[in-house]
Amino acid sequence: MRSTLRILAVAGVFSFLVTIARGDSEIVIAVRYLQAEGISYSHLYLYREDGKLLRQLTNDNSGQDSAPIFAPDGMTIVFTREKPNGTREFWSVDPLGKTLKKLDAPADWYAGAKSSPYFTNIDPDESASPSSTVPPEESASPSSTPAPTYKSPDGSVELILREDPKDEDDQINGPGHGKHYVLRDLKSGTETEFDKIPGFYGAFEILHDSQDRNRHFLFEGPLRLAFFGLHLNSTDGDTVFALDLSGPRFVRLSPNWATPIPLPGEAAFLTFTENRYVPIPSTTKTANCSYVERWDDKLNHIRYAREKSAALCYGASMYRPDKDPHVVTLRRGTD
Repeated sequence: MRSTLRILAVAGVFSFLVTIARGDSEIVIAVRYLQAEGISYSHLYLYREDGKLLRQLTNDNSGQDSAPIFAPDGMTIVFTREKPNGTREFWSVDPLGKTLKKLDAPADWYAGAKSSPYFTNIDPDESASPSSTVPPEESASPSSTPAPTYKSPDGSVELILREDPKDEDDQINGPGHGKHYVLRDLKSGTETEFDKIPGFYGAFEILHDSQDRNRHFLFEGPLRLAFFGLHLNSTDGDTVFALDLSGPRFVRLSPNWATPIPLPGEAAFLTFTENRYVPIPSTTKTANCSYVERWDDKLNHIRYAREKSAALCYGASMYRPDKDPHVVTLRRGTD
């Protein structure tokens, strides 16, 4: 009997190790699916990087599960459970959805974890959310200072953010702004104004890395991007465009705001994507929702959520066994 138990235990451990060591990147998402009636709860879902749902990891309805983070070795996921009375509990679960355990206190690596670097329009000393923009009336006055320029990491192109003081569109943060911005090929000297680039709708500020204000480009293998924020209107808020320098072309990352999150060592990136006024299934109501999406080097994307769902993302973490860093983390809405 003891031999049988020992064999079963070894087999279980082996199965678990194979799951972790097989080389596939996995992402755990805290998702709250909004429903027609009753209280909706956030649970943890584990996806393969290509978008395949592997399994639901939690299903407790006593609180909202949030802020999941992979341990550095990928063997454990620690998360927070926010209770209705305002208290917070810390739990851990393995990627197979087993060994769910309440913790007396979170590990130091969890307590100190912050969001991985992301692209934003917020200065490092500002505490506003990543989707904030300078109000149009504060950004409208034309400047006599030289146009800001940004050279790509490989020295192949330069972005020149010229504005025309006689063009009304250039005086506000809104659609049409940035038509006189220029993409300059540093090898040939060819200059292309932004409104001649396919997909142009408007471009205001160029986004920068949250931890390195001097980084404005995402270059990984064939991925060659810069990101621009644009204010739409008071109803739709702001949006983000990726300028694909390989095209060139502009690709809108969301009807509303999207926060790009690099995946170092991969020709891909994640976005924390906001969608306003999403219909809640089986109701006439809508909600402002948020999702995590993955974009490849062709700017095709997948969403880590059910099809046609109204959902809120309460944090995510990706474990990449063959990449550095192994763990890429998104705290709720980035912090």
